[in-house]
Amino acid sequence: MIILKGIDTIHQLIKGWVAEKKIPGAVVDIQVKNKIKWQAAYGTASLDTIFDAASLTKVVVALPVIMMLVQSSKLSLQDPVQKYIPEFRHAEVTIEHCLRHVSGLPSVLPDFRERYSKSDVKQLIMAQELEFSPGERVQYSDLGLVLIGWIISRLTKMPLDEFAREAIFMPLGMTDSYFNPPANLRERIAPTEWDGNKYLIGEVHDETCYRLGGVAGSAGLFATAEDLSKYARSWLYPEQYSLWTRASVDACTQSVFRERGIGWQVQDSPEGMLSCGPHWPTGSFGHTGYTGTSIWINPADEVTVVFLTNAVHLGRDHVLKDLRPILHEAVLDICVDK
Repeated sequence: MIILKGIDTIHQLIKGWVAEKKIPGAVVDIQVKNKIKWQAAYGTASLDTIFDAASLTKVVVALPVIMMLVQSSKLSLQDPVQKYIPEFRHAEVTIEHCLRHVSGLPSVLPDFRERYSKSDVKQLIMAQELEFSPGERVQYSDLGLVLIGWIISRLTKMPLDEFAREAIFMPLGMTDSYFNPPANLRERIAPTEWDGNKYLIGEVHDETCYRLGGVAGSAGLFATAEDLSKYARSWLYPEQYSLWTRASVDACTQSVFRERGIGWQVQDSPEGMLSCGPHWPTGSFGHTGYTGTSIWINPADEVTVVFLTNAVHLGRDHVLKDLRPILHEAVLDICVDK
C-alpha cells in the first residue's frame, strides 16, 4: 500500500523532533479509507497515553452534541444564546455565531491566566461587552464555547461530561475519553505545564476550564489517539454511525467564512495557513488544541490524521505551530496516489 511505502518519512520526522527536543513525545494515528491504519508513539508517549486535548473539546464534545440537538429539533443554530441563558445580555448573538467564532465576544477573560483565581467565571462572562457586531469577522473565542456547553447542560438537564459520555463516547467506543480523568489513570496521562509548584497531570491545562471544575464546552477533554481516531472517522463516514447525519457534516464543513465552518476550521483556499498545510484539498477540516493536539480530516482522499503531543510541557513558546503543516504535508504525499 502507498502509505506503507513512505511511512518511514513520517517516522523519521517525528523521531527527529523528539531528539531535537521540539516535543517531549507524540502519538500519531493515520487512517486511509477503510483499508489502512498506522499508529506509532514517540519519546515519552505510548500508544495508550491519554492527552489533555484542550480545544479539541470544542469539536469533539460541544459541536457534535449541538448538531444532535439540531437533528432532534431541540434547538436551532439560529436560536439566540439568550433563549437558553436569559442572563446573557447580548440578544443578537446566536448559537451559530459562537460555533463559528464570529460572536463578537472576547477571545478569553481578562484574567484568563489566573488559574487559581476565586473570581466567578460565569459572572465575568456575563459582564463582557462585544468587541464587534456578530458575524462581522472571525475572532476565536473560548467564551462562546463555554456558553455552548452551558446551553447543552440546560437543555439536556445533564452535566456536559455525563451527556458526552452517554451520547458520544460510549456509542463510538471511546473508552479512554474523560473529563477530570480518575486518579488511577495518572501514570498514563501526559504531563502538561509547570504551574509553579508541580507539573499538571490529569488536571486540565486551560485555566478557565479549571476554574469551572474541569468541564466546559471549550476545553477539559482528555483522550487517546485511538479514541480521537474513532471520532474522526464518524465525521468521515457518518452513514456508518447513528449519531450525526451527512447533512450535519455538510452544514458544518461546506459553509465557510474566512476558513471557519461551524466548529471546524476548513481549508477553503490554496493560500490558507491552516495547520494541515497548504496542499490539503479544499474541504478538508480539522482543529487544534493549545497543549499540542490536532485532528485533520481529508474527505476527498478519505484520510484522517490524529497527532497528539504535550508540547506545552516544554513551555508555551514551543514550535508545534511550525511542525504540524510539515507533518500533514508529508502524510498527504504518502497517502494520496497522484
